[in-house]
Amino acid sequence: MTQTVLKKTAVSIIVVIALLTGFACCDETEKTNPRNLFLAAYFADVADLLPNFAGEDVSGKTVVFISTAGNVEDDRSYIDIDKDALEELGLIIDELDVETAEKTEISKKLADADYIYVEGGNTFFLLQELRNSGTDKLLIEQINKGKLYIGCSAGSIIASKDIEYVQYLDKNLGPKLNGDYSALNVVDFYPVPHYGDYPFKDGSRSIDSAYSSELPLIRINNSQVITVKGEKIRTLTIVPHNTKFPFKEEDAE
Repeated sequence: MTQTVLKKTAVSIIVVIALLTGFACCDETEKTNPRNLFLAAYFADVADLLPNFAGEDVSGKTVVFISTAGNVEDDRSYIDIDKDALEELGLIIDELDVETAEKTEISKKLADADYIYVEGGNTFFLLQELRNSGTDKLLIEQINKGKLYIGCSAGSIIASKDIEYVQYLDKNLGPKLNGDYSALNVVDFYPVPHYGDYPFKDGSRSIDSAYSSELPLIRINNSQVITVKGEKIRTLTIVPHNTKFPFKEEDAE
């Protein structure tokens, strides 16, 4: 059996778990709220779900790839794996580092791209650089226009109203935030990525213990993605889960 057939077979047995945290929207609601977000814990593991969610052939589409959150990470191998997953879908990557790019370049790339992808890494550093560059407001503008936003880990977390809750997952490497952790505020929930996954088991469960009674958390592991289309919010799970995540518990033993 060829690799292509194996891949199609795996996709054909995807199990979709719909955890509705809001009411299914009617056509009119979708017109007034065009949000279109694909929020993953680890994109490469759920990449095969993207074309169906996008509702179109993604091959040949351009995606602006913001990798800034990884600038402070020692191991950036996950970034290359995610980029490979995008390219396997036929997407054309336009890389963007908002820590160094000029605002005019950022604005043009976000406007010109078919899709926006914000990679994982340190959430506090990411928010700091989005705010410093003005990219936060530009992202909100594009999301409110209905452009497909793909988030991975930190890129998913910043869609929430405030990121202070991820202090149990990430070191605070955003000193210029000065204690203001308000983020994009384009969703009404708080993603908890890598839930139960190494090396984030303790951190993700600490978030659960500390905030589950006061915040509408949505927990996802590396085989899951939160999709937002208008007011319709679902959590999808891909099975079987053959992870590409480079950080494995047995490697730490």
